[in-house]
Amino acid sequence: MNPEHDYLDLNRKTWNDKVAVHVNSEFYGQQDFLNGKNSLQAIEIELLGDVADKRILHLQCHFGQDTISLARMGATTVGVDFSDKAIEVAGDLAKTLKADATFICSDIYDLPNRMYQEFDIVFTSYGTIGWLPDLEQWAKVISHFLKPGGKFVFVEFHPVIWMFDDDFTKVTYDYFKSDPIIEDTTGTYAQTDSDIQNRTVSWNHGVSEVVKSLIDNGLTIQKFDEYDYSPYNCFRHTEEFEPGKFRIARFGNKIPMVYAIVAAKP
Repeated sequence: MNPEHDYLDLNRKTWNDKVAVHVNSEFYGQQDFLNGKNSLQAIEIELLGDVADKRILHLQCHFGQDTISLARMGATTVGVDFSDKAIEVAGDLAKTLKADATFICSDIYDLPNRMYQEFDIVFTSYGTIGWLPDLEQWAKVISHFLKPGGKFVFVEFHPVIWMFDDDFTKVTYDYFKSDPIIEDTTGTYAQTDSDIQNRTVSWNHGVSEVVKSLIDNGLTIQKFDEYDYSPYNCFRHTEEFEPGKFRIARFGNKIPMVYAIVAAKP
């Protein structure tokens, strides 16, 4: 097996294996979610604005918490993920909660062959584009599904974070996209002591690559922000300096950890 050529199969196995662990993890707080807690973070809630009566396409939705949270806020939502096990759990959740959310199992690049709709908002967040080799194609899919006047809301971990080794002691990876990063991993960010073992294939994407791909596919950048914290405690050696805000302890506020983009389709 060539990891670069077979990245979809390798990564799908990884994410399928993670689903059961994530659903039962403290990180995802599934019981609180079932009891009504909104899983979205303040950053994206502000950027999304009032979503009541909006049609929203949520790309790389994992097992559906954010997709269903958007539905609870009044939207009609479609969640997409390439993990069949994640989509199975998401569909069951939507039925249990009677949420106006449907789920499709598909690779992002193949989605235009699977679905024929337009949306007011396309949304994706946190740890998504690193699994994709081609951002030009990614942006083309986003533009394809946005209706004229629609907007794309994107929140992602900053590429500066992905330059470091796991312990944040040295720069290990390129900021700009280069060769695929092939890693053998144990555990998961949601439960580091899990015995899950997988091989993953990922890519780093600089901010300019993201912005250029969106512009080249007809979208207008309306908002760009960088944040010196993560709302998720999913890295090593962090400190919580305010409730729900985490930084790498040795860096403090010296590096960006998250960035966000809002882009519109004219």
